[in-house]
Amino acid sequence: MATYNNLPVYKICYDLILQIFASSRHMQRDYRFTLGETMKVELIALITNIYRANSRYQKKKLIADARENLEVIRLLLRLCMELKQIPLNIFASANEKMESISKQLTAWEKSCKE
Repeated sequence: MATYNNLPVYKICYDLILQIFASSRHMQRDYRFTLGETMKVELIALITNIYRANSRYQKKKLIADARENLEVIRLLLRLCMELKQIPLNIFASANEKMESISKQLTAWEKSCKE
């Protein structure tokens, strides 16, 4: 078992968190405290589920929870872009990271023997 901070999926997730936290400062106030905060909570839950899955023997449910967190983040991020709260380049960069996270979580889930 690798330490959680050496996992590629954890590193990309952490980069995504930093990017979203930095870009949420530029949102309009009412969106920052609704969409922005909800997205931050889901991001923290995502990285927490990745950590927990890495440290437990029963991983499948935690990985499935992480994938669910990722889909909620994907929806919220798309809403932010459609409402013109984040620029297109941030949206595209975040989507690339989310796609990588999704692929890694899917492969990790398939490799679990439960």
